[in-house]
Amino acid sequence: MILRSVLAIVALVLSLAISADNRSIECAGCWTPAPNSPTVEESLGVNIHFIDPQPGEVKMIADAGFRWVRMDFIWQDTERQRGQYDFSSYDLLLKQLDEFHLRALFILDYGNSLYTDGKSVRTPEARAAFARWAVAAAKHFSGRGVMWELFNEPNNQMFWPPQPNAEEYNALAQEVGRAFHSSVPNEQLIGPAVDAGDLKFLQSCVNGRSHDWWSALSVHPYRQTNPETVAAAYARLREMIDQSGPGQRQFNIISSEWGYSSTWPRMNEDRQAVMLTRQFLTNLANGIPLSIWYDWRDDGADPNEGEHHFGLVRHEYKAGSTPAFEPKPAFLAARTLTTMLKGFRFQQRLNVGGPEDYVLSFVKGDELRIVAWTTSNVPRRVAIPQLSGQFSVTTMSGRDGGRVRATHDGLMIDISALPVYLVVGN
Repeated sequence: MILRSVLAIVALVLSLAISADNRSIECAGCWTPAPNSPTVEESLGVNIHFIDPQPGEVKMIADAGFRWVRMDFIWQDTERQRGQYDFSSYDLLLKQLDEFHLRALFILDYGNSLYTDGKSVRTPEARAAFARWAVAAAKHFSGRGVMWELFNEPNNQMFWPPQPNAEEYNALAQEVGRAFHSSVPNEQLIGPAVDAGDLKFLQSCVNGRSHDWWSALSVHPYRQTNPETVAAAYARLREMIDQSGPGQRQFNIISSEWGYSSTWPRMNEDRQAVMLTRQFLTNLANGIPLSIWYDWRDDGADPNEGEHHFGLVRHEYKAGSTPAFEPKPAFLAARTLTTMLKGFRFQQRLNVGGPEDYVLSFVKGDELRIVAWTTSNVPRRVAIPQLSGQFSVTTMSGRDGGRVRATHDGLMIDISALPVYLVVGN
């Protein structure tokens, strides 16, 4: 997890009025369903910063509709003597996740003072020890549905000091990849968990064939522009992978960390909820089988510290209360999305209106649901053809938005920056 306050300075200022990429409908592979994609709720998760949840906290995550939790799996904390591993604290976390049918994405990360000087893993001895530890962890939790991510943002000097080094990371990826293939071939290993815009580092991983050992390429597509702009970045990554040559099976991209702080410039809690909804929908509609929101709860309460306000719930734990944490609007938006689209899969983006207009259809058997919004700076009226009957409208926060009926021209609806859900026949 990088220092988000830095992003607030160097990234573009967020505005809901920013137009979508005009090439987003045409770019290769954009807004196209992935074969054998999971259902919507199976595709979504949150990042946490604890292994000892507060009472009621895991239930609240599950009640929001999430099915994945991403958490650091820290080498330093689990190998305190050489060759002796203690995973008991993670056993307790996984026990609670299992109770609510949540799966874990564990990040194999950072150095260990027994072998390294700091967080980076740079020497042959350290790489070999890291691989032994990683395999021991994967064996310990084998068959539990854990996904293992190799490191967190190794392209960031905060996590790979003194300077990121793609060759060093690739050497680690090769070491761990071979060890997994030999000892735990059925466990899922992914990487490299870097900014989706760092094409140089990603290209190095591809050139070095690190991705040959991974079941998916994980990226962190942070931006302070509209989330829809990520479609072109995914297309570039897919092209990079396709150009890497033979030997690759079908290869997925995972968005393993991405969020918006509610105190970034031009942001607030209501806009954060908008960004969450559109971020998840954009990923679902661009073949991303797993999307992790950063993060679950606010890390603090300082109104001037952007890093404190990525959460879906507020920082303070409310002992004895239900819910255990006060929800922010983004929590309600997440719960609405997973409720409205539970069991559904993305079908297509309908080409109505202009490139700024997003009308997505989702299907579950013969059942159809539609989500619609625009990135235009003014609300718009669009016509969705070949629809008939009456539709109920549900707002992004779960409120009743009334009813609309299709005519011979199709379904005419007013859309804005706030997505709405349309359900036929209600």
